[in-house]
Amino acid sequence: MSEQQAYEPRIVAFLCKWCSSAGSDLAGVSRIQYPANATPITVPCTGAVSPMYIDGRLRTASIPS
Repeated sequence: MSEQQAYEPRIVAFLCKWCSSAGSDLAGVSRIQYPANATPITVPCTGAVSPMYIDGRLRTASIPS
């Protein structure tokens, strides 16, 4: 990476289908933009997400290309 390029992290957001996704949908309807480097992932319940699932997702999808 050259000095000219700014580092831009990739963000993975795990959103609860019943709680957080409603806010995400409202933001979309209100035309509020979120960064292009953010990837929302809807899950049935964030309290029931296995840490192994998160680890796997972070290892495969969040690695800068």
